[in-house]
Amino acid sequence: METATKPAHIGRKITRIRELRNIKQEALAMELGVSQQTISRMEASESVDAELLDKVAGILGVTVEAIKNFSEEAVINYFNNTFNDTAVNNGGLFSGHNYPTFNPLDKLVELFEENKNLYERLLKAEKEKNELLQQQIKA
Repeated sequence: METATKPAHIGRKITRIRELRNIKQEALAMELGVSQQTISRMEASESVDAELLDKVAGILGVTVEAIKNFSEEAVINYFNNTFNDTAVNNGGLFSGHNYPTFNPLDKLVELFEENKNLYERLLKAEKEKNELLQQQIKA
């Protein structure tokens, strides 16, 4: 029994790569100089014109071959391997260089002081504005 191989659905692959790159259809359309509906139709198509595919690949920051050979499994494997390699090569997930190089409490105190000073300056400006308005009303 012979099974027919299903042709690669280039449009779906473009969609997934676009989504992974966090690019909206509207942004891709604007870069290509077409409408969002055109992008929607392209992503619904099994095949895409070679010239258009080349332009799309450039905008998405990948090669045409990367689009043609894209698979969800490859992406998952890539991230799993990267995560595992990082965990092993760096002495574990919480190795020394993954800790902050500053004391978070110090940063919190610093931010509090900055916001306190800002609040005090804003309050002073509002008081001065109120005094000026009061003087104008009396005059």
